[in-house]
Amino acid sequence: MPLGIGPMEIVVVLVIALLVIGPKKLPDMAKSMGSGLREFKDSLSGENDERDEPAKVAPVASAPRSEAV
Repeated sequence: MPLGIGPMEIVVVLVIALLVIGPKKLPDMAKSMGSGLREFKDSLSGENDERDEPAKVAPVASAPRSEAV
């Protein structure tokens, strides 16, 4: 395992996380951490970068003017 982390250490960390966070919030925390890591990796690699694309501006439709009498 990288950094000398074995399976027993991973189990201990998961048990502590389960006790601290709780069983109902643990899946939500894992999902948000996964999406955060995905966004971080995308920002490093430059994929899905909206800043490189020009901004799309929708044309503004002009309303017909009614003349008051």
